[in-house]
Amino acid sequence: MEMLIDFPGGLRVDAHFRGHTLATDQPPADSAPMPFEVFLASIGTCAGIYVLGFCKQRNLPTDGIRIIQRHYPNMMTGLMDRIELEIQVPPTFPEQYHAALIRSAELCKVKKTLENPPVFDVKTTVAEVA
Repeated sequence: MEMLIDFPGGLRVDAHFRGHTLATDQPPADSAPMPFEVFLASIGTCAGIYVLGFCKQRNLPTDGIRIIQRHYPNMMTGLMDRIELEIQVPPTFPEQYHAALIRSAELCKVKKTLENPPVFDVKTTVAEVA
């Protein structure tokens, strides 16, 4: 998979992939989420995809299910020390599936990538002029 990252103006940095554009920005303009916020949101939404899939496979209703994500940064480094995902279910959700929802959320590919980080290869090349 390839993404094109460009700089449309101001403090905006956009990513283009699969026909989508993901806009990011920095304050003070704040016209889009900051890149780190997008990164953090990818954790909760990825877990949500797995929770949703678990429920759909078993014909369990998803009404009233939500994930509350909390972040606990290290005050010295600004990096995340802990990320908490709380899967909230309505009182009618079968208790026998509570632990399985947690196991499903833990299958998230974003979480697994953080647990087994990739190697980064950053380089500069000269673009060909078209």
